[in-house]
Amino acid sequence: MKRILLSSPHMSGNEQKYINEAFETNWIAPLGPNVTRFEEDIANYVGVKGAAVTDSGTAAIHLALSVLDVGKEDHVFCSSFTFVASASPVIYLGAEITFIDSEPETWNMSPDALYRALSHAKKVGKLPKAIIVVHLYGQSAKMDELLEVANSFGVPIVEDAAESLGSEYKGRKSGSFGKLGIYSFNGNKIITTSGGGALVSDDEGLLERAVFLATQARDAAPHYQHSVIGYNYRMSNVVAGIGRAQLEVLDERVFQRRSIYNRYYKELASIEGIQFMPELKDTKSNRWLTTLTIDSSILQVNPYEIMDSMNKKNIEARVLWKPLHLQPLFANKDFYKHDERSIPVSENLFASGLCLPSGSNMTEEQQNFVIDNLKQLLHKRLLVKQII
Repeated sequence: MKRILLSSPHMSGNEQKYINEAFETNWIAPLGPNVTRFEEDIANYVGVKGAAVTDSGTAAIHLALSVLDVGKEDHVFCSSFTFVASASPVIYLGAEITFIDSEPETWNMSPDALYRALSHAKKVGKLPKAIIVVHLYGQSAKMDELLEVANSFGVPIVEDAAESLGSEYKGRKSGSFGKLGIYSFNGNKIITTSGGGALVSDDEGLLERAVFLATQARDAAPHYQHSVIGYNYRMSNVVAGIGRAQLEVLDERVFQRRSIYNRYYKELASIEGIQFMPELKDTKSNRWLTTLTIDSSILQVNPYEIMDSMNKKNIEARVLWKPLHLQPLFANKDFYKHDERSIPVSENLFASGLCLPSGSNMTEEQQNFVIDNLKQLLHKRLLVKQII
């Protein structure tokens, strides 16, 4: 069978229309009508006052921290259980980073750990300039609790919703709760522009500043004049045309990804030792990736062995994110556990978790092939355990 990918691009068929418009009108320059409309469409979909599209989600995080005046020797708190791009912009800006553990109900930032971290920071006079809260694999974090803690210390939240576009928390779209929110349109995301991202906010002043910085920070002058360092971070008009078509089918993609999750759950959830990523009450995950944990004491197999076995069958599966506080890049950075008496939640998830192929263009035949191969592997391991 052709290789079954974890999450491949899924075109709607309407992308070429907007790309052709850009070519026909010669709007090949970085900005143009597609950029303007894509930003308007994103803001309307999310339910915020404005959006600025960028060439990556990482760039959007960098801009978010920049407009919050994060600089050298400032402090930023960040979810530990995430991809490195959530934290890299903190280092770009020369700031110090502290990592916050997950909690088990969403796998996202622990409000308890955040409270302890902020309490200590206040005591030593080093409150962070921002808190980066990640919505992992499409599941929203506990935003009510996190906002209550952050607001009590006067620290703004940046929502890294790179993986959760289309998800909802208590009836509102993921990414719309913090001072600023970001999305990614990387090739593996629920919708894609090949590469790209977006910054959203109800604070139009911050967005205006972000756009200024993203276009090389050119001052208002009849010549090229620059008073501060800027970046070349704006999305091109051609790429934004792809985004417009992709956004039109976002709700359909959420439905498809959730259907894929439901089929996995129906076939695998009854197997002892398997636990799927939970969905918090009053939230709706886009189920960007279907993820689960494996109890190796029951099933006699670990995620790496499953990943290797699947790869031999031309199936792409991956272990969960390695927590950033365990990465060599961030050695010796401060880290606050969810429960000070226990092993960090994020470390347990990393040791036991697995992502299954979840692309919205995956056929039912392909998904059944994944399910059958996983069942066969687990059945063999259970037989070995019984013999032993």
